[in-house]
Amino acid sequence: MREPEVEAFLTHLAVVRSVSASTQNQALHALLFLYDAVLHEPLQRVNLVRARRPKRLPVVLTPAETERLLAQLRGRHHLIGSLLYGSGLRLKEALRLRVKDLDFGYGHLIIRDGKGAKDRVSVLPAALHGAVQHHLTAVRTAFEQRIASGGAPASLPAALERKYPTAGVEWPWQYVFPAARPAEDPRSGAVRLHHLGPSGVRKAVRRASKSANLEKAVTPHALRHSFATHLLAGGADLRTVQELLGHASVKTTQIYTHVLGPNRLGVVSPLDRLPTPSPTPDGYASTSPVAADRDG
Repeated sequence: MREPEVEAFLTHLAVVRSVSASTQNQALHALLFLYDAVLHEPLQRVNLVRARRPKRLPVVLTPAETERLLAQLRGRHHLIGSLLYGSGLRLKEALRLRVKDLDFGYGHLIIRDGKGAKDRVSVLPAALHGAVQHHLTAVRTAFEQRIASGGAPASLPAALERKYPTAGVEWPWQYVFPAARPAEDPRSGAVRLHHLGPSGVRKAVRRASKSANLEKAVTPHALRHSFATHLLAGGADLRTVQELLGHASVKTTQIYTHVLGPNRLGVVSPLDRLPTPSPTPDGYASTSPVAADRDG
């Protein structure tokens, strides 16, 4: 079986089985890997009917829901969640922050090598300055003790580690949220101190969402969505929000205007303009369905 059979199978997944775009994509790459790495007979161009990726609105919390969620987070998880919401960061961008990326004087932080291999600048909320500095004091104490005892340096990209061989033991290059203990780099075999892993933060946010009795499917990324939506609701222009989020196109940022819905235009439902019906003990309006039918 070669390209025709692979194309027929993947098209069948999309057209007959109605699988999601990510499921079809996973099957495609599994087959490409099989033919290339196992059978050593790489496939040529594969033409198939692509499953459509649905366009869904992001999950956005209200300001009150955001406050309730953050109130349930503790310690460094509270600080990370506050940065996701206060600076509009992706989770991995927050975890990869280094000490030198924070500028308390100008009140901003630098996201390096973000999505699309781009650097950008975002706001560092004034409300977090004290908490971040207090956190860094504890991180620095642990860092100095680790280095004094000959512990592992912070991990760096391979090119930077060659260019600046001592950077891993210098304070500015340390992670703001370091892992609890060093680990072996699977690629180089060197033992380095990496940043905190994302799974613990995701679990903490899920627990906080449950404790806060939120009915929405809340993930850490919902805090980034909420940052953008609340900025737009507060009057920020679309281009500014685009730059803060690091979107390549303003079209990507425009999705948050859809989240705001017609309320952003001051639209009031005609039902809200009717005289308020008097509720009955069972919770329904006093007008009976029969009378409403008769009245048209």
